[in-house]
Amino acid sequence: MHEYDITLKSILTRLAGSVLVELTGFRVERWHNVELPSVRHRRADMLGETAQGRLVHIELQSANQAGMALRMLEYSLAIHRKFHSFPEQVVLYVGNAPMRMKNRLAAPRLSFEYRLVDIRQLDSEPLLASGSLEDNVIAVLMRLGNEAATVKKILAKIAASKRAERATALAELMILAGLRKLGTTIIREMEQMPILDDIMDHDVLGPERRRGIALGRAEGLAEGLAKGLAEGERRAVLRLIGKRFGSVPEWATQRVDALSASDLEQVELRILDAPSLEDLLG
Repeated sequence: MHEYDITLKSILTRLAGSVLVELTGFRVERWHNVELPSVRHRRADMLGETAQGRLVHIELQSANQAGMALRMLEYSLAIHRKFHSFPEQVVLYVGNAPMRMKNRLAAPRLSFEYRLVDIRQLDSEPLLASGSLEDNVIAVLMRLGNEAATVKKILAKIAASKRAERATALAELMILAGLRKLGTTIIREMEQMPILDDIMDHDVLGPERRRGIALGRAEGLAEGLAKGLAEGERRAVLRLIGKRFGSVPEWATQRVDALSASDLEQVELRILDAPSLEDLLG
C-alpha cells in the first residue's frame, strides 16, 4: 500500500478541518513526527494534535488485518511513552473488501477500544461540491452513486483549477482510484475533456500518457502521474522550507531534488520541528 499510503497521508494533512472531522471525528490543528520506540511497526501513519492538546492517531488500512486491535494497542502504549499521553485512535479503512476488523480487544482485566471508520460509508456529495481539490479527489474513495458521473465531476473540478495544480491533483486521483479499480474509467472520461491537452503537453506525463493510450490500459498513465506527483511533492517541500527558513539556497534545492519518495516524506514530517535547514537536510 506504500503508494496509496503516501498519497492519502499527503491529502489528509491538507484537508479542510471540517472534512477531517467528518472522517475521523477530530479537528487536528497540527501534525507530529511519529517515529515511535519499542514497536514492531515503528511508524504510525499520522499523529496529530487538537487545539485542546489531545493527541489523535490515524492509521490507514487498505486490507483487513486480523491483529489490528493488538497493533493499535501497541501504538497507543508507544505514543504514551513518547508524549506522556494516550491518543484518541482511528483506523480509516479504504479497501474494497468488506471490512471485517474488530475495533476492540478484551481480556481478563484488560479492555481496549479504538474507532474504526469505513470511508465508503461516508457520503461523497459534500466533498464533490467543495471548492477544495483535496476534498474533490478523496471523494473517489467514498460512497458513490454513479461511478462514471462522479469521476467526471472530479475531472471537471481539476480541469477548472490552476494549471500548476492539475498534474498533482490528477496524480493523486489516479493513485487513489486504483483502490476502486477506476483507472480505466478515468482514462475514458479524460479523453472527452480539455484537461487532456495539458497532460499530453507535460514534459514528464506526456510520453507516459501516450504510452498508456497506445497499450490500452491505465498503467502507463498511473506511472506518469506518479512521477508528476513526486515532482509536485518536491515543489511543495521547497515552498514549506521557504516559509519556515526564508529563501532556499541552491544547495538545499539540489538536496531536495535528489531525495527519494520515502526520504522526501521524512523531510516533510520534520520541517516544523527542525531547528535549522542544515539539521533538516543534513
